[in-house]
Amino acid sequence: MNTLVTKLDHKWIHLTLRQPWITAVAASKVQLSTLPPEPVVPSKKPFKVDLVAGKRYSWCTCGHSKNQPFCNGAHKTKAQGLSPLRFVPEKDVTVWLCGCKYSNNPPYCDGTHKQDFIVSATLHEQTYS
Repeated sequence: MNTLVTKLDHKWIHLTLRQPWITAVAASKVQLSTLPPEPVVPSKKPFKVDLVAGKRYSWCTCGHSKNQPFCNGAHKTKAQGLSPLRFVPEKDVTVWLCGCKYSNNPPYCDGTHKQDFIVSATLHEQTYS
């Protein structure tokens, strides 16, 4: 129990507050996070891809897909909280899609793979089961 002392019109008032929620919160050992998991780095280079106008693509954001740079659903078990980035090109075009998963212009490569944190990163090894 905590005691709160306040001054009101030059008179001291003592109040006793009950905080039953403190016991419940202190007893809880569950840690919740609202942050999605970080993607792994499957490649330190972009992927050159020919895109077809009007076709829907799903670019892998987690790095676990065995079908890089596209999604194969691996995020559902290996990176829950991350979802693929879906896009439809307006015209047939050849582009460089990000392979490191840290582009500031996803799904397109912006050169982020040249930064030290990617250059020094460990490449994610695909496991085949």
